[in-house]
Amino acid sequence: MSPWSPLHPLHLFLGLVIWSLWFVALYGGLSLACEFAPPDEERGALTWVNASMLLLAALVSSFLLWSARRCWGAAPDTDEGAATGRFVARIAAAVYLISALAAVGLALPGAILPPCI
Repeated sequence: MSPWSPLHPLHLFLGLVIWSLWFVALYGGLSLACEFAPPDEERGALTWVNASMLLLAALVSSFLLWSARRCWGAAPDTDEGAATGRFVARIAAAVYLISALAAVGLALPGAILPPCI
């Protein structure tokens, strides 16, 4: 079975790996942006830093939601011998969905808080 197949066990933790990489990239990028090119404090939350964080969060969470949909749709419903594949695909879809929600949750403070305080 190919690792790109939605029924591969790799997908059981790949969503959390993508989320953790997003976490490090988000806060690392925020720290670097605030260190080297801080936006005006008078602008509040309406800065290029927050806009780019929200845009990247939308991209990451869209990919995670697409992956969840792909795994959910690949789960065989009728085949008795494919219980393991169904289990892996459904759990992987849930992990991708939770990771997508967490990715959005990480970036939501950027919608209301100034980035460099």
